[in-house]
Amino acid sequence: MDTPMQDNTWMPTFYVGQYETDRALPVTSGVLYQAHDCNYDMLTTPITTPFFRHRVQQLVTQALQNNIDRDDQASIPTIPPLSLPDTPLTPGDITSQLLAFISPWIDLCSPDPLISNISRQVLYLEIAYAAFCGIEYVFIPGPRLYHGDAATHGTPQYARAVQEALSIGSHLSIHIIVPMIADPIDEPMAEMGNLALQTRSEYIDEVDELRPRKPDMFGTWDAWNTIRTVCKYSNRLFVALSLPKELPPLSVQSRWYSEPVKLLAMTPETFNYNKHNKPVLSDSLKSFITRLMRVKVTPWILLCDVGPIPGLDDPEAKIPVSDGFLSPDTVADVAGSPTPTEAASRFQNTSRHTDDLTPHLSYIRWLQRRQPPRTIVEKYGSGYQDYLQVPLQPLTDNLESMTYEVFEKDPVKYDLYEQAVRQALRDWRDEGKPTSNPDGRVVVAVAGAGRGPLVTRALRASKAENVEIDLWAVEKNPNAYVLLQRHNKEDWDRTVTIVQSDMRSWKGPFHRDPSTSTFTSAPPPLSHSTNHQPSNTPPELTHYPIDILISELLGSFADNELSPECLDGILHLLAPTYGISIPRSYTAFLTPIAAPKLHADISSRSSWDPTAPDTPAVVWLHAIDYLSLAAKPPYPASDTPDHNSSNFKGKNKAPAHPSDHSTTPTPPLPPSPLILPTWSFRHGPQPSVPASNTHNTRHACLSFRTRHRGVCHGLGGYFEAVLYPGIELSTNPETMELKSAGMISWFPIFFPLRVRMFSLTHVYFGG
Repeated sequence: MDTPMQDNTWMPTFYVGQYETDRALPVTSGVLYQAHDCNYDMLTTPITTPFFRHRVQQLVTQALQNNIDRDDQASIPTIPPLSLPDTPLTPGDITSQLLAFISPWIDLCSPDPLISNISRQVLYLEIAYAAFCGIEYVFIPGPRLYHGDAATHGTPQYARAVQEALSIGSHLSIHIIVPMIADPIDEPMAEMGNLALQTRSEYIDEVDELRPRKPDMFGTWDAWNTIRTVCKYSNRLFVALSLPKELPPLSVQSRWYSEPVKLLAMTPETFNYNKHNKPVLSDSLKSFITRLMRVKVTPWILLCDVGPIPGLDDPEAKIPVSDGFLSPDTVADVAGSPTPTEAASRFQNTSRHTDDLTPHLSYIRWLQRRQPPRTIVEKYGSGYQDYLQVPLQPLTDNLESMTYEVFEKDPVKYDLYEQAVRQALRDWRDEGKPTSNPDGRVVVAVAGAGRGPLVTRALRASKAENVEIDLWAVEKNPNAYVLLQRHNKEDWDRTVTIVQSDMRSWKGPFHRDPSTSTFTSAPPPLSHSTNHQPSNTPPELTHYPIDILISELLGSFADNELSPECLDGILHLLAPTYGISIPRSYTAFLTPIAAPKLHADISSRSSWDPTAPDTPAVVWLHAIDYLSLAAKPPYPASDTPDHNSSNFKGKNKAPAHPSDHSTTPTPPLPPSPLILPTWSFRHGPQPSVPASNTHNTRHACLSFRTRHRGVCHGLGGYFEAVLYPGIELSTNPETMELKSAGMISWFPIFFPLRVRMFSLTHVYFGG
């Protein structure tokens, strides 16, 4: 099947909103439609007005004068319900296109009980009114991690407030606005009117942890992890990430990539300004955005304080639409790093250029048009990112034609199988091996033929190598058996013997004994079923071995579907000296991962399926973070080793390096994960198999070191298989590009942990 490797027609959708600190209120339909005309998708609005803020501050001032202490909670004033002057919002048709912001002047983390109590009251009032108005998306400023020179410990009380807010607004989603890292130097100072400024010194003095000198790369993530853990991984709780001009290390980026990031906030300070005084993003930021735009639910982009919406004062004026078609000079990257003075000058000079009234929006729309095309894997897996699926059970279930068709769309796997069969036939001919069929043809059997793709590839290989084969196709599915007969009649020129049977009960290829049959000159039967014997007594059959056995019974963890148990029932039919099994061997691999989205999905399923936390699932692992990283250089491709021992030390594999297909930089790969082998299976001539299945028992003890703190939600499982020496396929992300790039037949498997593990330096798994 000829399938293109890229989808050049695809372009992701960027939903771009606009935020103004001093926006004129209320946001009317006219304002929203004017924003749409400029190519914005949504606008932000505060839930309450400056009048409400002034009213709350008066209550706080009065309470402070009364010197309310920690034990006098009853004296803390109660904020009266909202009145008309307190809010610009009203229910209406446009509320679904508004992002509502909780008042930024509250301090839910305050160590002062008065300030924290008043802040919670404001939060609950605003959440309740937003829910009443039909607002769907509410944004809360993240926890304040520092008060002056002291670090606060108020994140748990912040988390409890968010948990209560989720119950008050039972249908809206809440987004926590946080920076990527915790940096006390860069944390914005509280503005006049912020309740944090009214925190009493005696409560700050109780905090004995001084401000750290260095930024904590995972400090903000720690706070977010506390919040979502207290909120029990609610599927209505998201992250709104504030982007800096220079991104933190890739390890931090990967951690946020695994989280439910719903919005990327950018201010003018996020952008660089080129020699034409036009806003542009650094290559690292463009790459980070490109990576995030590959997730199943892409984040929105919010441009904050980049200028007002043009044309509000003159609705009849013609405002150019920011469609993303910009000249090369406009989007030229900054040559070198500007000095602080140059950067400030460029930023100030942007106001002098009036040819584009929304330059930041125009650049984002340009970036949208320059996204790299999807690879065939991304195109095939679209919609399946982080989607849990139950592994197939083809032994107990007869698969439908549509299921077979999905797997047959993978040209890479079947190309590799054809190469393996060709090489096996070539070696058989060149080495002069004897065949099992008396007429000199190489006996080839496809076990589990399905709809016949491997049969077709075996016939192609035979023709290409000019080696005649005696081809048998064994399939237990009675429905697929009918289709195989049709293929044999219409496509394969009746050269294949079709057998309907469970491979474990099949007695092998046969021919009629001349001494007992008068039909020795007849060709092999079109089909044969072990389930339906003819009414007359058949002539005696002489069975002979299989020279080459072909199967595709591997699951996402190699041995989790039909292999190796089903193959055990047919391997005794292989020619004892020269018999070949394709695949020859396969090895399963594991690595610990942070997968909060999958954990949240499984947690929600647990309410109606108690076994969900213990059930492995096939899933295209996308928004994850590898917790253990490789410390050594990768090793080159080689034959999969035999790793039947329980304690087995694997080697690290080479990461994939996708090529760049556009002017937008391809996202840089995160550090290479440490993915360790667990166990292996090898297949070849096998005279007998024990009655029990104990010979297939495997166990492994694996040790992983982690460089950064994080939460392990489960294990990602992969496999590598040797079809024939020198021809391999792999789902291991470290070797897939090297061995079977673009293969789409298998998604990884995810083994969830019922009790998630918080990792500091070391993770150990054994069984």
